[in-house]
Amino acid sequence: MSQFRVLRFAPLALLSLSLATLPAHAGTGGVNKDMVQLQQQLDDLQKAIAHLQESNDERMGVLKDLVQQTADSVNRMSITVNGLQLRMQNTQDATTAKSDQLSGQVQSLNDSLDELKARLAKMEKTLGNVESQQQQANALLNNLPQGGGAPSSPAPSGPAPAVEPAPTVSTPVTPAPSRSAPATSAGPSADALYRTAYGDYMTGKYPLAASEFSDLITAFPDDNLSGNAYFYLGEIDIRTQKPTAAVKSYDHVIEHYPDNQKIPAAHLHKAQAMYSMKQADGAVRELKALIQRFPNSPEAAQAKAMLASPPKH
Repeated sequence: MSQFRVLRFAPLALLSLSLATLPAHAGTGGVNKDMVQLQQQLDDLQKAIAHLQESNDERMGVLKDLVQQTADSVNRMSITVNGLQLRMQNTQDATTAKSDQLSGQVQSLNDSLDELKARLAKMEKTLGNVESQQQQANALLNNLPQGGGAPSSPAPSGPAPAVEPAPTVSTPVTPAPSRSAPATSAGPSADALYRTAYGDYMTGKYPLAASEFSDLITAFPDDNLSGNAYFYLGEIDIRTQKPTAAVKSYDHVIEHYPDNQKIPAAHLHKAQAMYSMKQADGAVRELKALIQRFPNSPEAAQAKAMLASPPKH
């Protein structure tokens, strides 16, 4: 704008300079001629300034249009990016929810499988008892006398009637099954203890279930069901807000029962407990160990989702 002001006042300055340079002895005719020339120059200069102003206005208009178009493009791009971010967040939330649901379903299936195993063990025990009773019954039948006569009674007076000899009846002997009867133990079996503890756990009797799982571990420390017992002790600790104790129980499953089917879930739930204790580095190591050991398990898929979007506590 300062440049335009200079250009506007340039004709006046030029006019003043021209008047100042006129010779003092010039006549009226010479002055008029110079004034006409000066006026002509002034008109040309004003036209040039007007043309320059018009060109500048056009350029400013074009520049404003370009700036407006750029601003509109930036706004549209910002809206598109926000929409993409929202879609990604919704997709991630949906994936996490599906992973949680799938993990819950797998956990429920594992629990049902454990219960079926416990029932199968009970049925096998009952079958063993039935076979034992059958063997005892067979032994009693084998010990019965084959030709025992009836007790004698006083003979009636008169000639004795002819009596036909009774046919010999052999007692059928059922062959004993090849499987021997299980030895009677002093206390309940590991299956029975586990079934009782698991039933109390499923009904929410956590203190009683914890005591029963502990009894199972004490009585059968090397049984694979004791690994399950440690896992459910960790679950009870999580539900009763004891994450530190839960981590120790999960470690027992992972370290001492290498063939236990609860190991992937133990890794995952241990990581969740560590996140709740704000031990993010340890939780990340646990999730990576789970993915490396069991890459195709549902828990591994959930661990990947958890690494992508760590839980906030």
